[in-house]
Amino acid sequence: MSAIHKVIGTETEFGISVRNAPDFNPVLASSIVVNSYAGLRAKIQWSHEEESPGRDARGFGPEGGIMPDIDGGLVNVVLGNGARFYVDHAHPEYSAPEAYDPLEAALYDKAGELVLARAAQEARSLLEEGQSLVIHKNNSDGKGNSYGAHENYLVNRELPFGDVVDYFMTFLVTRQVFTGSGKLGSENGRSTVPFQLTQRADFFEEEVGLETTLKRPIINTRDEPHGDPSKYRRLHVIIGDANMSEVQNLIKLGTAALVLMAIEDGAIPETLRLARPVDATWQVSHDLELTLPLELADGSTATALELQGRYLEWATKYAENTELPEPYQQVLEEWELVLTDLERDPMLAADRLDWAAKYRLLRNYQDRDGLDWDSPKLRLLALQYHDVDPAKGLFYKLQEAGRIRALFTSAAIEEAVTEPPARTRAYFRGKSVRKYGDSLVAANWDSLVFDSGEETLKRVPMMEPLRGTKELVSGLLDRSDDAASLLKALGEDDE
Repeated sequence: MSAIHKVIGTETEFGISVRNAPDFNPVLASSIVVNSYAGLRAKIQWSHEEESPGRDARGFGPEGGIMPDIDGGLVNVVLGNGARFYVDHAHPEYSAPEAYDPLEAALYDKAGELVLARAAQEARSLLEEGQSLVIHKNNSDGKGNSYGAHENYLVNRELPFGDVVDYFMTFLVTRQVFTGSGKLGSENGRSTVPFQLTQRADFFEEEVGLETTLKRPIINTRDEPHGDPSKYRRLHVIIGDANMSEVQNLIKLGTAALVLMAIEDGAIPETLRLARPVDATWQVSHDLELTLPLELADGSTATALELQGRYLEWATKYAENTELPEPYQQVLEEWELVLTDLERDPMLAADRLDWAAKYRLLRNYQDRDGLDWDSPKLRLLALQYHDVDPAKGLFYKLQEAGRIRALFTSAAIEEAVTEPPARTRAYFRGKSVRKYGDSLVAANWDSLVFDSGEETLKRVPMMEPLRGTKELVSGLLDRSDDAASLLKALGEDDE
């Protein structure tokens, strides 16, 4: 077995509220947002025929597992950049297109903020006078509800899932020092703290499991590859915050992909198994000084920073002996720098980590206005950090002031809103939306369904995430003026 290329994707459920409408219906509001988006899109059915969210990576079948939320996909669009934009339960969700590397994945995740901001703006005409939609890229409403920011990584099917559990769990628990977006207070019966690193940690209750909304596990076992199931597994990572920071997203996505490749190649020599991973999850999040010793299964102790240092050492050695896409060198450099700064003084990382930037911002307001941690004004400021409206979001104001580093130009983000990634199958999906949108009937991640005017609908399988790229299909798309000619050409290629 050897490591396979890590195609990466993110899924973000956004918080939603309607100002001056205390009794608003979040499902209706989310539907209005998705339906109002005026960018390039195809409003089509999301096909659940080939999806299997109840299949468990531990070998369990779908019996007794969770089933597709058909109602949640009724309001669904596929965007010209290859992303999916839809209503998931009571939230608008942006599922980014498959990206070739972590830098590209961070860019298309950032494009989702712009999509949501524009959709909310365009929805205003449908609201009553005095009302407005407010969208937050966060993970908790402060009322006991947590919503997800999930990551997806293409993994070799030959990798035993037990190895993922053994070698990846401690990495996920300890990476919270650089993945958190910061949270006032605690929830879900955890110990009381005024501020913590992450918004999600308090809600994790199991080490390994299939659920994503109840009894959330550190390692999620959903075995739904969205590709050839004989070759691939899609590792569905649910323990992570929605990040505003571009640099932070690069570190979060890149380090996870790099460690997974190292696991596949047998380059992680120790499991570093924690004695109590669930307890350690919220303990790491509550430790603002990053000095709490965590007990390992062998009886030794180490801090989250020390454990991350071990992963960095192993990943660096692995990268020295492996040919990797260029962004991974940048990932290693940023990883080493952020760990060094966090060890010296966590506030040194406030120029790239949401939790540190937010904490510094709130402490400044406390000092200026004499605010307590439970001050309503402070809570409003903490929430406003995540507002996706560029004119109101405090993250954007800090970035504009040069206090938070950026990776992407506004032009690059703008292009990512409309243009799909060129090196994955998302290119074929996004370009089909642009050119054949009227003929698209349904879609999912690994197929498109066309109505070309014939008696039966035609499904085009897309089981290989690294096919359907610009290099492979741009000429075909240029030559095919309509869906019928595209399907004819695809049939000839198959022959």
